[in-house]
Amino acid sequence: MASSVVLASWMVLLLVLVMAISTTQVEAARAFFVFGDSLVDNGNNNFLATTARADAPPYGIDTPSRRPTGRFSNGKNIPDFISDALGSEPILPYLSPKLKGNKLLVGANFASAGIGILNDTGIQFRIVNDALVLITVGGNDFVNNYFLVPFSPRSLQFKLPDYVRYLISEYKKLLMSLHDLGARKVLVTGTGPMGCVPAELAMRSPSGQCAPRLQEASELFNPQLVEMTNGLNDEYGANIFIVSNTNQVAYDFIYNPGAYGFTTSKIACCGQGPYNGLGLCTMLSNICPNRDEYAFWDAFHPSERANGIIVDRLLRGSIDYMSPMNLSTFLALDTTTRT
Repeated sequence: MASSVVLASWMVLLLVLVMAISTTQVEAARAFFVFGDSLVDNGNNNFLATTARADAPPYGIDTPSRRPTGRFSNGKNIPDFISDALGSEPILPYLSPKLKGNKLLVGANFASAGIGILNDTGIQFRIVNDALVLITVGGNDFVNNYFLVPFSPRSLQFKLPDYVRYLISEYKKLLMSLHDLGARKVLVTGTGPMGCVPAELAMRSPSGQCAPRLQEASELFNPQLVEMTNGLNDEYGANIFIVSNTNQVAYDFIYNPGAYGFTTSKIACCGQGPYNGLGLCTMLSNICPNRDEYAFWDAFHPSERANGIIVDRLLRGSIDYMSPMNLSTFLALDTTTRT
């Protein structure tokens, strides 16, 4: 989970970033800020005292350097592909000592593996109005909280539908805070098909079928997230937020991997045990030689190629995937809108 050090650093660095962007005359691509969990972390946890790390091989095996970068991927992750679409270089982790000078103009990545909705409030900073903000949280509130152990504290406190409503109400507070702090272009993602990742298949589904309770959570959460963000847009009288039904985005290639060139969407490329879904991805793990044929890189995270498919849906997806519009249309709107 995010520490108080992480949250305090967000406050200070975002103020520095905004001052740098506001006072520099150099023309640059749209600034891009990322908040969220390990799906979008690009190395902040390298600098934190945590076991949730991706700073050792074989992570990064398909990057140009063949070295780990802190991304929970064999190569690029979702923010990297979005940066490509923006025409800018990949953004740096906010804890990186390299984040200075003109690098500040590009934006920053504040994501940290393990973070969730319920410990991610009260951040105080200003965001430049034309920046794109990506926020990806929610999965850990189910996988590493509600469903972490039988009879978890949250599962004793809430029935699943009530817990989902509670998470949505907290997510709404977070999005409203982002708006109050200046965000005017926010891409919100829901949870993927959590019951279908190799880790959950290994722990909960000897038959290889997606774990039904986790799938129920995804199917409850995503439509309510869409409804909530569309409601906020109505309240503000402008399209501030677009939301991805990430469950449906990933569902396509998980249930029909062959149509997307994958040989499997059940077995992780890197891992051990059933479906390579147990334990950490290390140099002692089973490691596939053909990463592009695997939808999942490790027990929880998509492969680089799957991340590219996800971002293509974000950019060009129909209303089945993106609401109220896709990212390409969103970015083409007037960036000077004020509400």
